[in-house]
Amino acid sequence: MDIAVSARHIELTEPIRQYAEEKAARLPKFFDRITEISVIVNKADNDNKEVEIITSAEHTDPFVVRVTGPDMYALIDEATDKLERQLRRHKDKLRNRKHNVS
Repeated sequence: MDIAVSARHIELTEPIRQYAEEKAARLPKFFDRITEISVIVNKADNDNKEVEIITSAEHTDPFVVRVTGPDMYALIDEATDKLERQLRRHKDKLRNRKHNVS
């Protein structure tokens, strides 16, 4: 699994890069078919920043989460929480589909 952290229109500091990688590394715990995770940090406007996480997995469309706000660390936390919920829901759907054969 590859984790890529990049930035647009803003300088990416090493502590933010490490924090984003650390949070993204926990995601395969929720869905084991993840092949790639991209974390993109962007400057939305003067006061706000944006974090976008794109997760590619086998046999499914990519999972995409985008959040905007002033605090970068809180945005990374919120984005990973949203992505965890998406991955859990998708895994539950796959599990339920196997057992509900008519």
